[in-house]
Amino acid sequence: MTVSLNLVVNDTPISTDYFVQGFIDHTVSGVIEALEGTGKIKDLNLAIDGEKVSVTLNGKAVPTNVFASKIIKSTIFGMVAPLKGVSNPKKVTIVLKK
Repeated sequence: MTVSLNLVVNDTPISTDYFVQGFIDHTVSGVIEALEGTGKIKDLNLAIDGEKVSVTLNGKAVPTNVFASKIIKSTIFGMVAPLKGVSNPKKVTIVLKK
């Protein structure tokens, strides 16, 4: 269960309801936990700016190759694009604390 979720798209904070928080939590958790060398999420900072994807999991940077970065970016952008207040996402930051 998510303790807190902070979503910022194109430098604009996006409000989320219970359903969207859970959906983002489960989707992002699945993608990140599938990466090699990761584990359960306690504290996650996921930032996408253009083509650059950075993942910090439980205080440690998680390296991503080009393929993983493209999958993460496509998944996140596809997930946030239909949300109210989001238009043409280019920069996304997701902070999860469990």
